[in-house]
Amino acid sequence: MRALRILLVTVIVLGVLFVIVDRVAVHFAEGEAADRLKSTENLASTPDVSIDGFPFLTQVAGGELDEVEVGIKDYEAPTGSGGRTIRIDDMKAEMKGVTFSGDYSSATAASATGTATIAYDELLKAAKSEPTRVAPAVTAQVVGLSDGGNGKIKVQIDATVLGVKLPKPVSVLSSVTVDGDTVRVRADSLPDLGIDLAETVIRSITDFQQTIEQLPGGIRLDKVQAAQDGVDITVKGSNVRLAG
Repeated sequence: MRALRILLVTVIVLGVLFVIVDRVAVHFAEGEAADRLKSTENLASTPDVSIDGFPFLTQVAGGELDEVEVGIKDYEAPTGSGGRTIRIDDMKAEMKGVTFSGDYSSATAASATGTATIAYDELLKAAKSEPTRVAPAVTAQVVGLSDGGNGKIKVQIDATVLGVKLPKPVSVLSSVTVDGDTVRVRADSLPDLGIDLAETVIRSITDFQQTIEQLPGGIRLDKVQAAQDGVDITVKGSNVRLAG
């Protein structure tokens, strides 16, 4: 019996030591992965990296991690327009089936899904926020974007007609969609500026688009929807490069 008790105690101690070593190893790996991702993607701040699944060491020995979660607070995505970028907030991505090279210098996820938000003040930069001539003695400009409810964007337009500025902005509800790497905003109906204008003319103000050329690791835009604080986006990808 004494020998059995000693064996049980030894097994328990070894098990506890393994758990401790495993957690220390995963914490170190998360820090290294975060630093490498910051460098690879030229991020302004260090992202959050969480390696899920237990035990970590046996996953490493097998050459593949079950799941890695990455969080990037603010990401400046290129737009392909004069070197301009657009800020994407609170990007969270879940990577599945992460394999890595023998020297751990690079890692690739078999698949990835995630979410993020484009704030309305950022998306507004894509609209015609400067007064634009839409007819003789008539100018208009988009002055604000906000949540219109039911997945719509409320677009506010200031107009000046014959030198007189309308007393308050005219609002229209717009739909937001994604087409490849481009977010498109299109008015559901045309605003009444107090003067007859061709639809193509007024839509040159109300409708606009924003291209997002590059997201971390090569993930792509999937869906978009207007929400309280901005346009919520979902992203997805396959063979997503995490580092290297």
